[in-house]
Amino acid sequence: MNLDWMVVWEHRDRFLEGAAMTIILTVATMALAIPGGLALAFLRMSRWRAVRAPATAFVEFFRATPLILQVYWVFYVLPATFGLRLSALETGLAALAMNVSSFNSETFRAGILSIRPGQRHAALALGMSGVQVMWYIVLPQAVARVLPALASTWVSLFKDTSLVSIITVMELSYVSLQIRSQTFRVLEVLTAMAALYWLMGYPQAKLVDWIHRRWKVAE
Repeated sequence: MNLDWMVVWEHRDRFLEGAAMTIILTVATMALAIPGGLALAFLRMSRWRAVRAPATAFVEFFRATPLILQVYWVFYVLPATFGLRLSALETGLAALAMNVSSFNSETFRAGILSIRPGQRHAALALGMSGVQVMWYIVLPQAVARVLPALASTWVSLFKDTSLVSIITVMELSYVSLQIRSQTFRVLEVLTAMAALYWLMGYPQAKLVDWIHRRWKVAE
């Protein structure tokens, strides 16, 4: 087999630009999905059914359907239904953010519900308001408990960003497949793509392992 690794070197700038876009997508998505997930968690725990039911339907839709379908749905259906005009990048970011927000909402909700009710009752008895109890007593403990789960979601999100290549977002997978189709060097290009994903993903996986050890919470 005649391999030509120079093709990777010649297109190094494009590979690096694609890798940078993958990181940007991951960071931007999680920056939206953490507050989004927390908001959805509060809506799902609302005492009012009119608030709780739509939030539950939203979360269950994005948790129960494939991410690739959600990307297509946001790209084709949302603009046709509401007249929105989004770029490929904005569409990919929106789909990823809604998906991860839905999973984060369940993570946050589980963390909040894991705090013993006695702590809330004691804080209320001391004169704190419900908002103060949530902000100063419940949330700090809940966040500490769910941090390992959020870290694992981060790593999954990093890999899932490759799915937005189907709508021509210029992240690593899309750029690599473009180079492959232009050069016909399948093995070299796919190997370079895998190496870049590993170089970016392995440190994240090790960081998640450390977070799991560091923030392991005992009752």
